[in-house]
Amino acid sequence: MKTSVDWFRKECAASETRAAGRVTPGLLAPVRVKLPNNPKALKLEEVATVGVREGSTLLITLFDEHTVKHVEAALYDSGIPGVVPHRQDARTIKVPIPRPTVEAKKELFMAAKRKAEEIRVQVRKQHAASIKRGKYEKHSIELEEFQKLTDKYVKEVDNVLADLQKATASKGS
Repeated sequence: MKTSVDWFRKECAASETRAAGRVTPGLLAPVRVKLPNNPKALKLEEVATVGVREGSTLLITLFDEHTVKHVEAALYDSGIPGVVPHRQDARTIKVPIPRPTVEAKKELFMAAKRKAEEIRVQVRKQHAASIKRGKYEKHSIELEEFQKLTDKYVKEVDNVLADLQKATASKGS
């Protein structure tokens, strides 16, 4: 349960950073590059370094200039909103990141809301699995403790989501 909530907290922190308009190399963490001679997709960090320039532009410097087309394709395929790569030279790709609009902030919050529900479901599934594994008697102390834990972590998810809502709503564009 704790692991699920901690993961959700990290996801919301990333969304909050994005909603605030701060650009970090972590924004491109989900990008996976498929190379023709490698059957497994590689993380972007395995084929290039990512840095921030002027606070709103990501600069990708490739280790090997032959991978530039594959990295550009991976950036387009990633589905990250606002990511449009521009080739600067044989080994450098520039990715300007626009400041998030009010609609983009709302979309970030709605995505976090969907993730929150998934995490609540995971916490409840853990609760049910623990009870099933333990074969406890009805009205036992263990059942009460499991319920308290479940309630605690569901409330924590709600608090993280409420904090994200405050953070995304208070920062006007």
